[in-house]
Amino acid sequence: MVSLRFRHRLRASLWITPLLCVLASIALSLVTVAIDRRFGDRLVPVSITGSPDAVSNILSTIASAMVTLTTLVLTVTTVAVQLAMGQFSPRIVRALLQDRSSQLAYGLFASTFTFAILALREVNAVDGSAVPGVTVLVAYLLMLASIAALFLYIHHSGNALRAAGLIDLVGDNLREQLNRKYPATAPPPARPGVVASPEPGLVVDLDRPALVAAASEAGCALEMVPLMGDFVPGGAPLFRVNGGPDRLDHTRVAGLVVLAAERTHGDDPAYGFRKLVDIAERGLAQPFTDPTTAVMVIDRLHDCLRHLATRDFPSGQHRDGSGEVRLIERTLGWDGYVRLAFDELCLAGAASPQASRRIRAALEDLLTVAPPERQPALHRQLDVLVAAVDHSYEDQRDRRAALVADQQGIGSGGDLGAGAGCRG
Repeated sequence: MVSLRFRHRLRASLWITPLLCVLASIALSLVTVAIDRRFGDRLVPVSITGSPDAVSNILSTIASAMVTLTTLVLTVTTVAVQLAMGQFSPRIVRALLQDRSSQLAYGLFASTFTFAILALREVNAVDGSAVPGVTVLVAYLLMLASIAALFLYIHHSGNALRAAGLIDLVGDNLREQLNRKYPATAPPPARPGVVASPEPGLVVDLDRPALVAAASEAGCALEMVPLMGDFVPGGAPLFRVNGGPDRLDHTRVAGLVVLAAERTHGDDPAYGFRKLVDIAERGLAQPFTDPTTAVMVIDRLHDCLRHLATRDFPSGQHRDGSGEVRLIERTLGWDGYVRLAFDELCLAGAASPQASRRIRAALEDLLTVAPPERQPALHRQLDVLVAAVDHSYEDQRDRRAALVADQQGIGSGGDLGAGAGCRG
């Protein structure tokens, strides 16, 4: 039981990995010093390491820089962890502290400082004209490694502290625990008519020409199951195979789909709508409302939908050189973009006159440019908005005022002209 508790504490401790790195740097220093004392300065010439005075200054600078860098990194990490605890969950801190990549970065910084101090002592201890070349060279290499680790650490921490990074951190740990506790007794049965995902992730891109070529070679057609931006669990279907699935290389086809932890703008315009709506909803959320931000977001949603109102949408069918359909891709159409832009905002903005008036103005303007077959989606949003506003206000005059079309939210509506009442 003592051993089990001890191992658990070691796994949960932030300090153990940096401490091991420091001990390793001390051992490395003893080895390099022994080599230098055995061979003198014959292994590494002074032209590479520098003169004793230069080496002493450089090592002093490295040591002081590493102390400052380590202190700064730990301070910033502490603040970032506190922000993550407040933004996401206080229970996320343990997963962040157990992140081995961060612990190795701290250990490298501390090791470089320790090694530089020990190397500086050796430089001052030897004859004035000699330099412990191997020791100094290793100190320089550790300094360069620390610089590289700093940039990698910044990149890693920036990714880890995103919402997707934190979710993946916990999700990956959970998946590993499930695999250990409930090991698979046999691989899942192969399904010849389905191309399964090799790993979990969000669909962010796919190589359409290569998919068409692979399906053409196999004499089949691929029907994509997830939409761009959908999350696909590991082992879930990526494609349904129509035709001859036996000749299709499933591993190659699965590798032509890019899965990631977070959606991107590269081939997923719906993600831009999603982020704009998120910003607007935050501006409308209680208790700290910022309806002006929501109006600015609706301006951009209005502009983007106006661009799409008269444009053709791809069918999602991709053909090979002979005209055969080889890839069927699910795509988002006009109705989907309208619902993505306004479904949530009509409900969230009903209690804010600025938001409801701006949404009404956007929908009425879009009705003037959208073809007849695309207008039902806009009329549906108007009905949702009216119903939500009716539910939010008891006074009929407030309801009428909240449903006046206004490009500024409150500022340019027809009820704000000379002689117009505040409440219609």
